[in-house]
Amino acid sequence: MNNDILKTLYSQQQIQKRCQQLGHTLDKVYRGKRPLVIGVLKGAVIFMTDIIRNMDTYMQMDFIDVSSYNGGTKSSGHVKLQKDIDTSVKGRNVLFIEDIIDTGRTLDFLQKLLRGRGAKSIRICTLFDKPAGRLVDVKPNWVGFKVPNEFVVGYGMDYEGYYRNLPYVGILKPKIYENK
Repeated sequence: MNNDILKTLYSQQQIQKRCQQLGHTLDKVYRGKRPLVIGVLKGAVIFMTDIIRNMDTYMQMDFIDVSSYNGGTKSSGHVKLQKDIDTSVKGRNVLFIEDIIDTGRTLDFLQKLLRGRGAKSIRICTLFDKPAGRLVDVKPNWVGFKVPNEFVVGYGMDYEGYYRNLPYVGILKPKIYENK
């Protein structure tokens, strides 16, 4: 897999340091508020576990799965709910944990969905933000790193289900996904 990476953007050490910083910040923000922390599957699982291990506050966890890429490198433009959360959000402080915000469509869809269900507050923590790809006005509250408008993989992010287990984030060589 390492041979498929054009360039490493963020090392495992850089990512872990940032996760500690974000976790400590979120711990202060949510202390005493008992948030519902929702991980957006599947990409955010690794980031979410690293974040919440750095929080010393009561919280509940849940997961939601939506799809808009369908295995490709570009969003289809249509967000589809694959797996809903099991916990009620009515009157709750919700913290979405996302791996990357690109077009913004996914989180726009999810925010509207949970506002309609009566969430008290909805905030977003993303490890990676790709503002050059934004098509919908979604602003994360906390960002780990900005990434260029390239196709990135690793640390939970994938191409066709692969590369999620890389401990770093890198740019995937275009020859891997072009002409498919």
